[in-house]
Amino acid sequence: MNGAPNSPGSLVLIEPYAYRLGGHHQRTLLALAQARPGTVVIAPNGIARQTAAGLREAAAQVVTGATGYRAGLLLRVSGLLARLSWAGQRMFRSGRWPRAVRRVPHQITLVARCLVEAAALRTARLQGTGAGAVVILTASEAPHGVAAVLGGLAHLRFVHEVVTTGDAPLRVLGRLARRGEERVIALCPTAAVRDQIAWDFPRVAARVRVFAVDDGLRLTPGERDGGRAAFTIPAAEAAVCLVGGWWPHKDITVIDQALARLEEPLHLIVTGHPLDDTVLARWRSLPNVRLHTEPGPLSEPILRLVYAADAALVARHPRVGKESGLVMDAARHGTALIVSDHDPDLTARLRDQPGARTFTAGDAVSLTRVLEDLVRCPFDLPGPGAPKVLDMWSAAEQVTFLTHTARGLHSKEAGC
Repeated sequence: MNGAPNSPGSLVLIEPYAYRLGGHHQRTLLALAQARPGTVVIAPNGIARQTAAGLREAAAQVVTGATGYRAGLLLRVSGLLARLSWAGQRMFRSGRWPRAVRRVPHQITLVARCLVEAAALRTARLQGTGAGAVVILTASEAPHGVAAVLGGLAHLRFVHEVVTTGDAPLRVLGRLARRGEERVIALCPTAAVRDQIAWDFPRVAARVRVFAVDDGLRLTPGERDGGRAAFTIPAAEAAVCLVGGWWPHKDITVIDQALARLEEPLHLIVTGHPLDDTVLARWRSLPNVRLHTEPGPLSEPILRLVYAADAALVARHPRVGKESGLVMDAARHGTALIVSDHDPDLTARLRDQPGARTFTAGDAVSLTRVLEDLVRCPFDLPGPGAPKVLDMWSAAEQVTFLTHTARGLHSKEAGC
């Protein structure tokens, strides 16, 4: 699709994972597009039907795949590398392989992600949108300059976490593309991610900026009652929701142990993908757990019914420093929160906040104590200022920040 205005106020959002349904990545994409009519959204790997429908309603211009020969070539090579990485991960997943060998597929993944970004940036150039704010909403953690050099566009990039660091070949590639590092600004949702990026890439400008945005749509009393009715939970009984797939950074074990220790009845609503059916079966057999499951990504209206529980539960391993979309969701929905103290900065922000209770990360006894406190007496709901406590801004404020920051990046380029 052609036709976005080539003006400093234009906004281009690149989301390589737009094909996935659900999650705060898609929600933020939609919210930003709604806040700036005419936004160009580039989804190089395709887009989920529900997301595409929401973008059409927001009057966004959606471009899927790649535009132009070079962008198409970059995207095809990326696909080949992604399949090679997948095969390598299966081949080398056994512990008998040296760590250096097991890391190779993940290094290939980093290159593949950079090529997807480069293809999207080249597509943005051909759409005539390069003079505005170009933002990669889910960017690779390394190497940052490659996408800028191959894509030919200065841009902002949200780096949500640092999972894989570059080994020697990627560091060489990064040095070859070093001039591109001055054409990007890495936006990091937490100080922990910013510090890691700054350590690994001292030439990359890295700033802290929360990714999630506040839509101001707190749950209504009717939705809270409707959520209980949907899961047949009596008004006098406590309910906790556990949302999202069970990924390695989440501590499902401590939840497992805490539920087994419960001496008070508790309703637990579990949703997301992937889930472990063996663990769910064990929870279903516990005498004081009333389990309700909704597997898979959920639509926003159904997800709001899930968050109508008395509290949302977030458990992570110690020192996991990336932004928690679930914590942000609890704040914007106005749902009480039970969260591990895995992140000192987050714990400090939540201290003395109504509707937020923390437990010691990895400590099942601590979590059981908080859950039983909830059963005995419902927690207060977070106040309307809860999103701002977490540095979460409205979509309009986020768009203003992105366009202002991009303008500074363009000014820096013009002065070089």
